[in-house]
Amino acid sequence: MQDDVKSPILVHSRVDPERVLHLPAGRFTNGHPLVALVLGVAATVAVFGLAARAPGNVVSQSLTQRGPVPYAIVLFTCWALGILLIKAMKIRAQRKVLAYPITPDGQGFSLSPATVGGVIDEIYRIVDDPRRFVLSNRVMLALSNLRNMQRIGDVRDTLESQAEFDEALAESGYTFLRALIWAIPVLGFIGTVLGLSAAVGAFSSVLAAASEIDQIKPALREVTTGLAVAFETTLQGLLGAMGVHLLMTSVKRSEERFLDDCREYTQRQIVGRLRLFAGEADGA
Repeated sequence: MQDDVKSPILVHSRVDPERVLHLPAGRFTNGHPLVALVLGVAATVAVFGLAARAPGNVVSQSLTQRGPVPYAIVLFTCWALGILLIKAMKIRAQRKVLAYPITPDGQGFSLSPATVGGVIDEIYRIVDDPRRFVLSNRVMLALSNLRNMQRIGDVRDTLESQAEFDEALAESGYTFLRALIWAIPVLGFIGTVLGLSAAVGAFSSVLAAASEIDQIKPALREVTTGLAVAFETTLQGLLGAMGVHLLMTSVKRSEERFLDDCREYTQRQIVGRLRLFAGEADGA
């Protein structure tokens, strides 16, 4: 009966944060770059919307009255935070697979070509598409190798090589984020240079037109005030980059712990259950 067929415990479209919103999803723990950009733009609009509602606030003035550079700094910062938010949520979703064992408890079960089919069925009972989950994808590759090649050593090699691939893929997810962290303070320095150039240019005009020292003093005060304003963009850039970098470190450590737990899971559920069967010799 169709009604007797149970749906998998973990359905990717229901646990992955991007798929829940019906948006394109990145692979495993990596988010789709366009989704993060959309989140960043939305957060930027919200920040400056709040700033516009409090025009007398010091922070609002710093963001809205210092030229175009603060807008770029806030956008890049929110974009980076969007990447980290998506990645953190995807790590949590991927980690759910670890809660479900795929081999029976107890010492009586041994994993071999004869029993691998039941383990694969158990994987499909847990997840709807093993290729979309880090752990199930790794295990499925190893089990397929065991069923087809029937060599225990190849299973270990497959698990190890796939673990290295998953770690490299996870690391690649931080490449663009690091570029944003580099760009945020650079934008702050650009804002400072623009402010200094404007202040020096205005002071040069005053010097050319003024003939007495009393005319220069008011202009000098305006220049020094402009210099202080110019350095605000550097402060904004440094604060934004520092906050994103600290959060990236936390998320990265969480992902590294998840990948370590996947290694331990495969060691316990797969490698520890392998049995040497007739016809296979060590090193053959």
